[in-house]
Amino acid sequence: MVVGSGADARRIAYLSQPAAAAGKAGVVWLSGLKSDMTGTKAAAVAAWAREQGLACLRFDYSGHGQSEGRFEDGTLGRWLEEARAAFGQLTSGPQVLIGSSMGGGIALLALRALMGEAPAEAARVKALALIAPAWDMADLMWRNLPESARKEIMDKGVYLRPSRYGDGPYPITRAFIEDARKHRIGDRPFDPGRPVHIIHGLQDPDVPWEHTLDLVAHLTGDWTRVSAVPDGEHRLSRPEDIALLLDVVGGLVGGAPPP
Repeated sequence: MVVGSGADARRIAYLSQPAAAAGKAGVVWLSGLKSDMTGTKAAAVAAWAREQGLACLRFDYSGHGQSEGRFEDGTLGRWLEEARAAFGQLTSGPQVLIGSSMGGGIALLALRALMGEAPAEAARVKALALIAPAWDMADLMWRNLPESARKEIMDKGVYLRPSRYGDGPYPITRAFIEDARKHRIGDRPFDPGRPVHIIHGLQDPDVPWEHTLDLVAHLTGDWTRVSAVPDGEHRLSRPEDIALLLDVVGGLVGGAPPP
């Protein structure tokens, strides 16, 4: 799949499996920052969907996994554009969006944009399952950076943020922060209009539990449910965490469509 045009065109890698039969919603996996479509949770969701006979779409943002581009050239708006293109071009019928960390924020942003710009497409989003959603990412990231890192971003344009997960430092650019500030959810109440189920570990050092509580306060309409994992950290990739995720997704797939 190619997203963008001219010098901005980039080839986005994806894995798509069709439904065995019509009648149930498919699932779309939205990865987190520096994650890809072959990660533990994404692969588990795809395997589960295959067992259930459901369509499943996974893709890599530009600068991630098998897609073109450099990670440090990426912005939240760029990756949101790719998520919307993948949803529009590679899926049909009702879908449950499953977003992990940054992917959770992108799922919310994509839904809100579709509700405002393409209501018929928005109606295909049956529900959202969010894992430690990193919404309003610029605010979250900026708060968590030390003052020296903020200064480095402003003065040099980039800060190499150490990773807890052995995948090298993350280049956090000034362009990323400035772009992400344009994509905020918490500046006004948002009624998602369909079920939103959030799973969050209470021991998460990257996206604090309180960040989800703030999100729940912003989402109106009584659509939102939260499952707290008392001993869970950010990735929530243990077998018991994945079992919880699949249970949540199964309930959303089988639930009633939004009004």
